[in-house]
Amino acid sequence: MTRLDALVHLPRNEEGPVFREPWEASAFAMAVKLSEEGHFTWKEWAAVLAEEIEAAQRDGDPDLGDTYYRHWLRALERLVAEKELATEAELVTRKQEWVEAVAATPHGQPIALQPKGKQP
Repeated sequence: MTRLDALVHLPRNEEGPVFREPWEASAFAMAVKLSEEGHFTWKEWAAVLAEEIEAAQRDGDPDLGDTYYRHWLRALERLVAEKELATEAELVTRKQEWVEAVAATPHGQPIALQPKGKQP
């Protein structure tokens, strides 16, 4: 069984994971990279993701597959905070920087976040 096989609800086709929005692919890649770098194990990741999905279902998420990566993102943010990879304030700031970068990027072009203190 591969790491991805352990993620039962992962939207996928015969070629692998599928994403409806670019941010979903970004969140996926960040979780994989942080795990590969040893910040958390894949087993630990899968457990936190499962907890986030279960909590959402208890709160009324109909689990139609369209909210999967929202759970993924919540699990990622939770682990980043728990592992002290970033503070909650840093996450809020980075989200705002991302929103601004998306708004400033022409459609179809790669989104580039500027280093702190730098302007495009």
